[in-house]
Amino acid sequence: MFRNIIAFIKKETVLSAAWILALISAFLVPPSKEYLSYIDFNTLFLLFCLMAVMASFKKLGAFESCSKFLLGKFKSKSGILSVLVFMPFFFSMVITNDVALIVFVPLAIITLRMCGLENLVLFTVVLQTLAANLGSMSLPMGNPQNLYLYSISGINIAGFISTMIPYTAASFILLLMSIFIFQLKNKATAELQPEIKPDEDDKNKSSKGIWIATVVCFILCLLCVGKLFPAWILFPVIFIAYLIADRKILKNVDYSLLFTFIGFFIFTGNIKNMDAAREVIATAITGHEVGFSIAASQVISNVPAALLLSCFTDNFKALLIGTNLGGLGTLIASMASLISFKQIAKNYHDKRGKYFIQFTVMNLVFLALLFGFHLILA
Repeated sequence: MFRNIIAFIKKETVLSAAWILALISAFLVPPSKEYLSYIDFNTLFLLFCLMAVMASFKKLGAFESCSKFLLGKFKSKSGILSVLVFMPFFFSMVITNDVALIVFVPLAIITLRMCGLENLVLFTVVLQTLAANLGSMSLPMGNPQNLYLYSISGINIAGFISTMIPYTAASFILLLMSIFIFQLKNKATAELQPEIKPDEDDKNKSSKGIWIATVVCFILCLLCVGKLFPAWILFPVIFIAYLIADRKILKNVDYSLLFTFIGFFIFTGNIKNMDAAREVIATAITGHEVGFSIAASQVISNVPAALLLSCFTDNFKALLIGTNLGGLGTLIASMASLISFKQIAKNYHDKRGKYFIQFTVMNLVFLALLFGFHLILA
């Protein structure tokens, strides 16, 4: 039994950490009905629906079709890398960083496999994760903490964009520089001739009914992201749709990621209800909102950090900058980063450690540069 527990912790490290923190905090704040109020069910419902829809698109061969199109337009390594990186950067502005990574990380893995460039998967996915987290800070709908701070702060859309656009522009330049450095190290620009291999077990590829249902479900998800369709209705609609149409899709949903979110929600909610913690945070944060929110995000992730710290300051622009930059750094600094990590763990289990090191180093470099940029602006 002990060996099984150790094996589970190694396999689901982030999930285990989330629930260990939640259990520790439960000793300080005894479990009660209030625990339910900690959990953002809208986020969980939407994430479940998006993962189900993306699993359906993958089974239908949509990602492979996109890969073939890209391979037909871009023949160099740097060209393919640029497209794979900047798609999540720009799309995350309107479909959130979570959705961008759910869509484009599998696309990158498939594309690089087809090109015979699997050695670039780790580097590409790290850059994609950086791109999604950085691009998403541009607009309120880019990520959950932006929507939350935008709604409670009273900042108008022009003020929001003017606050974040310098950091978005700086991030774009840093991503370009990363690709340029890669190009210098890989000077060969010969055209690639990928070997296209057919998918296995894709029996539903030609099913028009499944295609239509999946597209409709995806549109509903986007409407939900834009708060035009409620998540509590979206969840049963999509669950029942796939329960009837294709139950195997539901098996491909990453339930461990959903439980990871729940663990962090419980931990954050308990911290917020500790009187001693409240006093310490209120004293420490005043005048240091950006730095403090960056530091807090490294431990509890930027969405819970925004929820927690907004109770102790009304300097919402500083929190906006800090929690967005705070999405860089550790693996849990942005919960969207867990999506990429789970994809790597699923497809390249033996390379999780190498990915983690590359991810951490590049995130810390980007964080240091962007925080330095912030100090110059300040």
